[in-house]
Amino acid sequence: MNCSLRPEDVMENSEAEIQKAISEISYGLYIVSSMSGKKMNGQLVNTVFQAASCPPLVAASINKSNLTHAYIEESGIFSISVLAQDTPMPFIGLFGFRTGREIDKFKDISFKLLAGCPA
Repeated sequence: MNCSLRPEDVMENSEAEIQKAISEISYGLYIVSSMSGKKMNGQLVNTVFQAASCPPLVAASINKSNLTHAYIEESGIFSISVLAQDTPMPFIGLFGFRTGREIDKFKDISFKLLAGCPA
């Protein structure tokens, strides 16, 4: 099976780096984030899985009524961050129990913008 990726599909990451990242997906908690204009949002999810290996594709379960879904739909991009087992409960609560329609979830945390998406 031949699998080739275009540079714009993988940003600055090599295919090997993407495959390694996909191999880290397991049962756990994740933050799925996206951006619309200058507004950012992220949410806690527990369903992320590899959808295909060639090309490498992942899928995440997002409720259509969530702000993150709207941002993904508008921008066409999202990031997935794998949470460590010892992630503090207040951090989990920020992304899992609060809506981005009422607060800026990224205001007081460290993150990077990768290809126009908070990670």
